[in-house]
Order: sequence, then structure tokens, then C-alpha cells
Amino acid sequence: MLVGRDAERAEIAALLDAARAGTGGALLVRGVAGSGKSALLADAVVAAAGSAQSGFRVLRTSGVESESPLAFAALQRLLWPLRGKIGALPVPQRAALRAALGEAEGDGDRFLTFLGTLSLFADAAEEAPVLAVVDDAHWLDDASAAALLFCARRLQAERVVLLFAARDGEAHAFDAPDLPGLVLTGVTGEAAAALLAARAGRAVDPAVRDQLVAATAGNPLALGELADALTGDQLVGRLPLPAQLPLTGGVERGFLDRYRRLGGPAQRLLLLAAADDTGRLTVVRDAADRLEAGDDALDEVERAGLLRADGDAVTLFHPLVRSAVYQAASSTQRRAVHRALADALATDPDRRAWHLAAAADRPDEQVVAALDDVAARASGRGGHEAAGAAWARAAELTAAGPARARRLYLAAASAWQGAHPSRAAALAAAAAAEATEPLLRAQLLALQGQIAWNTGSLNDGYDLVVQAAQAAGDIDPALTQQLAVIAAALAVYGARSPHAVDPAELVAAPAPDAPPRVRAAAALLRGFTAAARRDWASAADSFRDAFALTDTDVRDDHVQRNLVIAALVIGDDERGLRLQEQLLTAARRAGALATVEYALTRGVQILIAVGAWAHAAGAATEAVPLAASTGHPGMVALPTAQLALLAARRGDDDAERLIDEAAGIRAGHAGGVTDVVVVDLLHWARGLRAARQPATALHYLTQITESGVSRLAAIDRLETAVQVGRDDLARAWLAELAEFASGTGAPAEVAVVEHGRALLADGPATGEHFRRALAAHVDSPRRPDRARTELAYGQYLRRARRRVDAREHLRAALALFEELGATTWADRAAAELRASGETARRRDVSTATDLTPQERQVATLVRQGLSNRDVAAQLFISPRTVDFHLRGCFAKLGITSRVELAAHPIDT
Repeated sequence: MLVGRDAERAEIAALLDAARAGTGGALLVRGVAGSGKSALLADAVVAAAGSAQSGFRVLRTSGVESESPLAFAALQRLLWPLRGKIGALPVPQRAALRAALGEAEGDGDRFLTFLGTLSLFADAAEEAPVLAVVDDAHWLDDASAAALLFCARRLQAERVVLLFAARDGEAHAFDAPDLPGLVLTGVTGEAAAALLAARAGRAVDPAVRDQLVAATAGNPLALGELADALTGDQLVGRLPLPAQLPLTGGVERGFLDRYRRLGGPAQRLLLLAAADDTGRLTVVRDAADRLEAGDDALDEVERAGLLRADGDAVTLFHPLVRSAVYQAASSTQRRAVHRALADALATDPDRRAWHLAAAADRPDEQVVAALDDVAARASGRGGHEAAGAAWARAAELTAAGPARARRLYLAAASAWQGAHPSRAAALAAAAAAEATEPLLRAQLLALQGQIAWNTGSLNDGYDLVVQAAQAAGDIDPALTQQLAVIAAALAVYGARSPHAVDPAELVAAPAPDAPPRVRAAAALLRGFTAAARRDWASAADSFRDAFALTDTDVRDDHVQRNLVIAALVIGDDERGLRLQEQLLTAARRAGALATVEYALTRGVQILIAVGAWAHAAGAATEAVPLAASTGHPGMVALPTAQLALLAARRGDDDAERLIDEAAGIRAGHAGGVTDVVVVDLLHWARGLRAARQPATALHYLTQITESGVSRLAAIDRLETAVQVGRDDLARAWLAELAEFASGTGAPAEVAVVEHGRALLADGPATGEHFRRALAAHVDSPRRPDRARTELAYGQYLRRARRRVDAREHLRAALALFEELGATTWADRAAAELRASGETARRRDVSTATDLTPQERQVATLVRQGLSNRDVAAQLFISPRTVDFHLRGCFAKLGITSRVELAAHPIDT
């Protein structure tokens, strides 16, 4: 019975109504055991039924504690009614989802599985709105939880509602802080009276009601159990309540008391049901027969109200029955029921293996072999968490030695792939304590380094990778080279080790006829090593060698990723954009979410530099949920900081909120190698926001330490330092910039150096340096810097009373700032132009600049001729969401077709 939940029911009803109208969403119901979460979900199911015209298709699943090591187990149950629609999904999603659900062999990609799940929901919602109900979410297997949370964050344009219920206070928590939520508290007053009366069959005295509410904190389950346990005279107040209420020890204690009153066979059958994770009566009865618990035992448990059997389905009265009974059993009793269940599940190898593992109390090669097979199957389906759990348990059942160390390493690697860095680090540390084989030690050190540089200390990560490269040595030259390149790249971002080791010295030079990819990696190694010691000429030469060796060979490997970084390091914007687009396109086609996120965030840095700010905002906006989906919260800080900087450069008021948001993410989660970039982007953004207080602005700008960000912010830093009278600081920065420009020959850097020299020059030399800067800008795609030089030169000319000459440059600056959407700078240029004696006419910028970042991303891909379904696959959203954004594009641009969209300029 559901009472006292009118507000919660109304919130769910509003969510259902919105989904009927085309706007989906998700809701997480939280509460302690017995607070009525399941009852609220059941009420939602009834509300969703509605009429035949507006009723929902209801899908249900729940987490099962003993099932949590089985990859995608809960998702399989949820999607089972939709399995007939899987064949209509795009091929990569179809293959991944079928592999994940165990319907087909093959390798499954977890993120393609997630996207396939979203597409399946969307396709089903085309016929009728969908309500997916997930009870006991705290016990979901990790893979199912990740898939459903991925979908929950992408339902805005779908007729889909996802309702979760999770118990508070569980060690295995359901972590979804970004989802809207309800917290169920206890019931009191009339609601408690109604609940007690319904269970007792009579009205309960108000004083008794209040005593019971106080004793149970209004927990609905506990109140119901007390109504059954107390006599009618006690409930109406004719007899006093017992000094010790039946449930003083809690609801679980009450269930345990009822369990202990059962006969031996009935207790064994109930313990079997508690240990079972299939919910199938045939399995429980088969196992019970092996423990001499037959039909009489089943009848006794049902009469006690602790278990229900309906057809082939068997369910416990409440999840607390499971935990109470299982925890009260001795280890011998538990092992016996798990052995019986394993024997009953001969045709289900995954479940059988886990029951065998639960029955084992010492090393057992047969059980370990079964768990190895479970891990391999789970890994192939993209269920990395389940694979890690299987390998970890297999390691526990393996005698100390190389085999145990190998299984711990595999468990750690799987935990890392499954986005559980703390678990991965602990398993890797355990493996390292036992690993003796050189190659395994190298692999372990590399994994530990990867965990550290991504989620912890950059220096620790660098040191571990260097050690890994040393350990790999001559055993695996390819791995040694890869690790050395990674270490050298980390060193460019300031990574240091207490061990004086040069990564470049760990790798022999490749033969002249070595494969181009090997020679390119060697060139990257030389380039990063030179860049770390600020030998920019050598770095540029080496990187150009690497570019030449790979121009016609694009792959998703460590070389390709480091080519993008190399282009960023030497300021080769055009090549960087081309390489990033190649990497992004390949990753989108493959559905490789992690690589898409990587390519987007690295590309944003270049897009910001060249002034493609609308594209940059679209890429960073897309990267935020993708970074969140990787399971590493700290990764969200980088795209959020990029959005904050873009807002600050445009003069948007939203900048402060984004700055605070990025800073909050960074404070709560380690960012690893990207942390130094995040910190400096936020310093830059704060400096821009403080532009009217130059001393404050300079305070922030002087704190920028990462060389790439400091060069991107160079004009802001130089102009602010000169404005405050810190010419000494400007000259020091200018010397560093000049060294870089001389070594790389990058036109953008040459232009900035000349701009800086103009700021520090006197007399005619000022104009000459500005003219040299503008000449260098001709060969550079960096429009924001060119706009700043045009403005600064125009200001100089106007103040030198050369107003007519000034107007040409001020008009150019105004036009560029308007194209960029930099309102603050456009206002400044317009004011300067008016001061020169010319009326500043603000240009009517294309309505394409009004597109949201999501609309721009969709429009860009549609203009390439992709269908809605193809666009959805590449953006990790549903086709309906694509259609929603596309209709927004059409309305804002005043067009009605894809043909018109292809012809419309949206390149700002």
C-alpha cells in the first residue's frame, strides 16, 4: 500500500506527462530499506499504463546482489522484450549489443553497447512512450549501471522515462549525483495511520500509532510488519505495547526470526533462494533436491510469507530477506548451497563458475579455469568490470606465483578499462608485489603509470612509465618505444622523475628500412625530447619528419595521437586541425567514445587559437558528457574549462559559472596530465574577466605556467603587463616567445613577437613592428590574434593623429571581432573607430552564430550528407535527438531542407 507519497507521485506523473509529449528524462528514488521505493515504482507502472492511446511500454529489471559480477545481466533482462528490434540497429551497435547480451560471439565495445541501448529505447518509443523501471539499482552489475546512466543523460528528446530506485547506506552504492532525485523519508500522522489500519484490518489508536512511528522512524515496511506482529488489543490501545517491540532489532532481524522458526529443509531451500541469482523456480528446486529439501520445504517457506512462487518465477518477499538469511548462514552452509546451485546450472557457464568460486575455500585449478573463461567472455562483450571481478577471484584461488600475478594484472587492466581507477590501482599494486617476469613487470608499471598520469600525479605517472620502458628493454622493443614516446610527451608538460633517465636513450634508432610507423615514432621521441629542453628548432625538424612519414597512413594508435600533440607543441595549427579531424572522423566511425573525447578536447585548443569559436564550443560541449561517460570525473574539467575560456573571450556572463564549475570539478577529482592545462585555462579566463582591473588581471595571467597556454594567451599577457607598467615582465615573456618563434618558424608566433615588440617600442619603430606583425598574420590562421594586432595598430595610429590610416585597421578589427562573436572587443573596436571620426556600423552577423553548440555539431555532420541515424551514431545520441536539433537549425536559419542547409554558411 502506498500512502503519504502524494508529492513524489506528482513528480513522477509530471515526468511521464513530459515523456508523452516528447521530452524524456530520468529520476532516481533513494531511501533506506523498507521506505517504499519499490511500491512507488509499482505505482508509477500503473500510472504509466494510462489509456490504450497514451499508455507506456513498460520495461523492468532490478539489481541482484549475487548477480553483480555478471556483465550486462540486468540490462539483458530489461531489454529482453525489445530483442526483436536489435536487428534494425546500425551494424556496429547491433554487433556490440548482441555480444553484450550474450546473443552472439565476438568482441563487444562497451560504448557501442551503450549507444545501441539508447537507440533501442528510441526506436521502441516511436511506437509508444517507454517507461524503464530499475529497482535495487545499488546492486546492478557495473556494466548495466554504466549503460543505463549513459542513456539517462541523453533522453531529452526521447519519449522515454528511466526510473531508478536505490537503497541508501549500501557499501555498493549507485553513484549518479547528476540525476534528478527523490529521497523517501518515513511516514507520519494520517499516512501512518492509514498504512497500519490497512495491514491490521482495523483503526489504530493515535497514541499507539505515534509510538510505533517513533520506534520505526516511520519506515513503511517496519510499520506493516508490526501491524502483523502485534495483537488487535495492543493496536487499539486496550493492552500496552510490549517493552521490547518485535522489530527492535530492525526489519532484517524480524525476517531472520521467522527464518529460524522454519524446519531444516525449509531453511536450506530459503538459503538456496537467497543465494540464487536466476529467479527461476526450476533452478532452485533442482538445487534443493540435491540438499534434500523438497516440495514440503517450499510450501513451508511460502506459508511463512518469506518467498513467493509463480509459475517458474521465484521471488523473496523483500530484498532484506535475502541479506538477512544469507548473512546469518555459516560459511559451510553457504558453500553447500553454492555447490548445489553450480550443479543445477550446468548449462549456464558464467553463473556456474561464480557459484563454484563461492563454494571454494582453497586454490582450485578447475574453478580458476572456469573463472578465466568467464573473464574472457565478459571482456569480449565489453564487460570490463565483470572481467576484472572474475580475474580477481581467480587470482584469489591461485597459488602464489607468476600465474597469480598475471591474473591480478589482467584484473587491474580490466578495472581500469571499466573506469574504476582506485580498484585498478589496488589490484596493480597487489600484482606488482608478486610479479617476477620482466615483461609482466613492464606491463604493470605501464598500467600504474597510465592510472597515475590520468587520475593522480603527473610526475608519478611519468616516473612509472620510465621504469616500464626500462623494464621492457630488449624484451619488447615495440612496447619500449611506445612507452618512451609517452614519457617524452609527458615531459613536455612538465613531468619530472627523481631518476635521471632520458627516455630517448632507452630506444635504439630504427633501421633506415624500418616500417614508416616505427620511424615516425622515433621522430616523435626525438621531437618531444627536444621540446622538453626547449630546443624548438630540433623539435620542429623531428616532428616534421614524423608528419612526412605518416601523412598517407592514418590509424587510431599511439603514434596518431602523439602526432596531434606534436602539432600542438610547435603551433602548427593547420596540420593539427587536419590530424585531429582525421583522428576524430575515424573514431566516430568506429564508435570509439574515449578516442572521440580525446580528439575533441585536443582539437578545441587549436580551434580556440584560430578563432573557430563556435566550432570549439560545439566540440567542448559534446566532450563534456562523453568525458563523464568514461567514468573518470576529472576528465570533465578540461572541456568545461575550455567552455569557460571561450565565454570569457567572447565576453559572455556565463563565464563566471563555467569557471566555478570547472574549478569545482578539479577540486573534487584529480585530472592527471590535463590538470596543468585546466589550471592555466582558468587563470587565463579569470584574467580576461578582470580586464578592467589590470593589476588583478596580471595577477592571474602571471600564474600561467604551461608553455602552450602561455603562448596562446601571449597578447593578453603582454598587453596587460605593459598596461600595468611591468615592461620587465613583458620583455622576459617576449624573449621566450622569440626563442620559440625563431626555432619553429611558426607565422603565428612571429606575429605575436612583433606585436609584443611594438608594445615596448618608441616612435616610428612601433609602427614598423605592427606592420611586420600584420605581414606575419597573413600566413597564420589565428584570427583572434590578427584582430588584436589590427586593433592595437589602429589605436596607435589614431593616437598619433593619423586617423584616416587608423580607420582601415579599426574596421578590420571590428569585422573580425564580430565574426568571432567577441562582443567586448567588438565594442572596444567600435569605440575606437568612432573616436577616429567614422561612424561604426555594427554588421548583421549571420544567424548561424545563434545556433547552440549541439545544433552546430548536428548541422556540420548533416552538411556532409549523413543521415540522422549516422549522425546519431557519431555523436553518441539518438536519431530523435538529432531530429530535434536539426529542426532547431532549420527554424533559426529560416530554411526547410537539408539541401538549403548544405548551402548555408555556418563556418563561424
